[in-house]
Amino acid sequence: MDDSKESAEDRLIARFFRPLATDPGAFDFIDDAAAITPPPGCDLVLKTDGVIAGVHFFPDDPPETIGRKALRMNLSDLAGKGARPLGFLMSIALPETIDAKWLAAFAAGLGEDAKAFGCPLLGGDTDHTPGLISVSIAAFGAVPHGKMVRRSTARTGDCVVVSGTIGDSTLGLRLRREPALAARWGLAEALAATLLQRYRVPEPRNALADAVLRYATASIDVSDGLAGDFAKLCRASHVAGEIDVARVPFSDAVRAALKADSALLETVLSGGDDYEIVLTLPPEKFAGFAAAAQSAGVPVTQIGSITAGEGARFMRDGKPLAFAQSSYSHF
Repeated sequence: MDDSKESAEDRLIARFFRPLATDPGAFDFIDDAAAITPPPGCDLVLKTDGVIAGVHFFPDDPPETIGRKALRMNLSDLAGKGARPLGFLMSIALPETIDAKWLAAFAAGLGEDAKAFGCPLLGGDTDHTPGLISVSIAAFGAVPHGKMVRRSTARTGDCVVVSGTIGDSTLGLRLRREPALAARWGLAEALAATLLQRYRVPEPRNALADAVLRYATASIDVSDGLAGDFAKLCRASHVAGEIDVARVPFSDAVRAALKADSALLETVLSGGDDYEIVLTLPPEKFAGFAAAAQSAGVPVTQIGSITAGEGARFMRDGKPLAFAQSSYSHF
């Protein structure tokens, strides 16, 4: 047996994933561990999340979107903590149906994002699976020592702010499952395509991380739905929160769908996969935060306030909304 020859797994890693290992701490993937040094005076921020075919994406989705979604989900959490990305580890389980063409497209999309977000691949694991493909990512970021923005530090009197728009991805998923909904909702082709794209490739708000770090008292990324994630923030902070639904920012596509079917409102507010940031900050700091967000190219909207007490309420026409399920859950 000639141990000097590379295995098929070694060749796969060298061909598709070694080009993504641009950080010196990855050691060009010739070692079985990586090493990173946080910037001076900084803490490491650690996050892991993954995607599974049939759960987080469709098995026939474009392969270049799948790795990007897995990485961006993790980047969104780093952004919500005010952290700058440093790198990531990836474990991928591949069925026999995956070929070189699929892997090349997957790696190309992942590599573009790794470069764009300054988050290189540091290492990981490749496996065979008799089931469907799964991709698990552990991302690392850095914040100044003791400054990570937590979900448990909102204060009475804070205003509540959200980035971007809410509900695009969850309606994109509905369209992916049932394309005929586009006509029922009166969506032009471009609007339907926007919803599908937000589902396949979210837009993490890492450009906003510095402003979150400077201004926010508490923050959480919106991955399981605005209603559920804001409620988590309120519970962790032992405060009450009130959101004015009329002020929640929606895209033109979501507004059109809501106009056609008002019953979609609960889905839009609780469906998940938004990957926006909801945060709290003192009202007198909102103007400064908004200016910083504008400089970063990220729209932000003030949608509510934090009060004494417990629980989150979403108000519409002066009445609280009741959600059958306020948050996406795997279980």
